Amino acid sequence: MKLLVTGGAGFIGSAVVREAIAAGHHVLNLDALTYAACLDNLASVADSPRYCFVHADIRDRAALNRAFSAFEPDAVMHLAAESHVDRSIDGPDDFVATNVMGTCTLLEVARSFWDSRGRPKQFRFHHISTDEVYGSLPMDRSERFTEDTAYDPRSPYSASKAGSDHLVRAWHHTYGLPVVLTNCSNNYGPYHFPEKLIPVIILNALAGRDLPIYGDGTQVRDWLYVEDHAKALLLAVQKGVPGRSYNIGGESECSNLNLVRMLCATLDSMRPKSRGSYADQITFVTDRPGHDARYAIDPSRVRNEFGWRPSVTLKVGLQRTVKWYLENETWWRALLCRAGVGERLGVVA
Repeated sequence: MKLLVTGGAGFIGSAVVREAIAAGHHVLNLDALTYAACLDNLASVADSPRYCFVHADIRDRAALNRAFSAFEPDAVMHLAAESHVDRSIDGPDDFVATNVMGTCTLLEVARSFWDSRGRPKQFRFHHISTDEVYGSLPMDRSERFTEDTAYDPRSPYSASKAGSDHLVRAWHHTYGLPVVLTNCSNNYGPYHFPEKLIPVIILNALAGRDLPIYGDGTQVRDWLYVEDHAKALLLAVQKGVPGRSYNIGGESECSNLNLVRMLCATLDSMRPKSRGSYADQITFVTDRPGHDARYAIDPSRVRNEFGWRPSVTLKVGLQRTVKWYLENETWWRALLCRAGVGERLGVVA
């Protein structure tokens, strides 16, 4: 299968590219190489004859047209997006420009390509999105997001992703473009850009800095190991029913505070401090504006239709992630100088 992957130099995108190449697919990675992208994520596949890279922005229609014409993909896997909630609070314009307008441009180019090739039934436009479009759940854990949950985005980031989801569905219903949508829970694992919670905690702990927890740390997230997610996404693009949505979750709910405690315990075991525990560095900071209380996904549909379930438990996934960061200092240290990394963002005065 020939897959055109947008955002393939990002965290989830690079996991998809690595998994796709390992599975025997041909991949064109189209990426604008913005601040969170890193081609080093793809070093293991960069020399594969089934991998190629195009430096382009999804808002550049001419560049997209050239890429589609030259590569002639069987499917598009659209992962290119601005994704950090805190950054969206500080600068929502970039999120609308990329996540909404960029998706619109990509849809139009994909539709034109699909039309020009006689509308092949096997073609797919796979849009990868987030569970944050659904808003927040009650804390009593009696509910989980399903594919029928109403949208209720609360941040500029989630609103921009909700907008892109609606565009993808509209292109299916209006033009017949064969689309598949997936909405995932919080990803973690190797190559996670060091502005997100888990790498921030690991790297701050190693540097002897405070481990910041927003508010009281009771917010709950459903954690999904990125390599499990990549496998599910490849199943979705091959087996997904056109026009259908699929929620992909890790079945691993955990509060932010408990997650940080688990990370500290893992670090205590793998790289113990000379005195005390890394948990001694935990500090509570002003909460994020509009911070959602809880996310949790019901993954029944992907389990029933694809036979997929997460294979990595949160405990094992955190151990693998900490081990990877301990062994790959060269990778993460080179990213710490990028704009905004290590700073508190998204604070509204």
